[in-house]
Amino acid sequence: MKKEQKIRLGISIGDLNGIGSEVILKTFEDNRMLDFCTPVIFASVKILSFLKKQYKINTNLHGIDKTSQILDGKINVLNVWKEGVDINFGKEDEKVGAYAIKSLRASTQALKNDEIDVLVTAPINKHSIQSEDFNFPGHTDYLNQELQGNSLMFMITDTLKVGLLTDHVAVKDIANTITPELIEQKVDTIYNALRQDFGISKPKIAVLGINPHSGDNGVIGKEDDEVLKPTIKRINESGKLVYGPYAADSFFGSNSYKSFDAIVASYHDQGLIPFKTLSFGKGVNYTAGLDKIRTSPDHGTAFEIAGKNKADNGSFKEAVFAALKIYKNREEYKELTKNPLKKQPRKPQFKGN
Repeated sequence: MKKEQKIRLGISIGDLNGIGSEVILKTFEDNRMLDFCTPVIFASVKILSFLKKQYKINTNLHGIDKTSQILDGKINVLNVWKEGVDINFGKEDEKVGAYAIKSLRASTQALKNDEIDVLVTAPINKHSIQSEDFNFPGHTDYLNQELQGNSLMFMITDTLKVGLLTDHVAVKDIANTITPELIEQKVDTIYNALRQDFGISKPKIAVLGINPHSGDNGVIGKEDDEVLKPTIKRINESGKLVYGPYAADSFFGSNSYKSFDAIVASYHDQGLIPFKTLSFGKGVNYTAGLDKIRTSPDHGTAFEIAGKNKADNGSFKEAVFAALKIYKNREEYKELTKNPLKKQPRKPQFKGN
């Protein structure tokens, strides 16, 4: 049994030339956040002390060298490195990217070792992180390798949840990538996430078409008729409330999405453009399907405003609260599965903000 303590929330620092450090520090400038969790930032207390002066943020940092030194009620900064870093806001820099990966590796290892309970990742630059020993397009693919399960990019708010069949796949490769096996795997991941992570006992899921107008009965493309429709029918016959394919162009504008607990988009922009249009600044990127919990804000490094003290920490704060809610819901779900006579709640029980 784990000792009674606040949820330990690990944070990877992201690209130091971007806005990650700013939104992290702004989030925990509010001391009330320490009532909900114990933050552990994987970086360097020397660097963060410099950055909080840059942003005129008045908060105390607790520098530590190992997780056994983590203290509740403090903003813990675990020193992944101690040397200085040459920060040039708004610039793409492989050396700075290497520090982002050091932070990510250390925080992921702590998550695997149960030294932290959840992980929130600040934005990285996908070009500057590339190296001989780190060749991943982003966080999700790396975490999928390191943590057990089948990862899925799941963009979430309290009222809108969008999952992707394919994420960082070139448009020309989408149709060939989407197979019945992939559809069944992704839908199953979303279905299970809605149940254990969001407390929805009987989720209702919509699937968007691959082609415009879902292929118009084969006039525009055959993939919807030959791949999506029979697979969705088979899933539906298994007892899951999964419907579609729906034409993507009118699905969000007509408010059809409000009738479902989650929407499955066929590819990246089909799902993320409407999601970010409807919820930018409040959305969270959740990596569903893993045995550990990871969230991140719905924005990137925002080099154009980095270092100017203009970044809005709203999405990062939402990512923190989402991670805490999901952790609480998973713990409750485990108890429910041990004692099935208990009634499963419809809505999450953790109230953070």
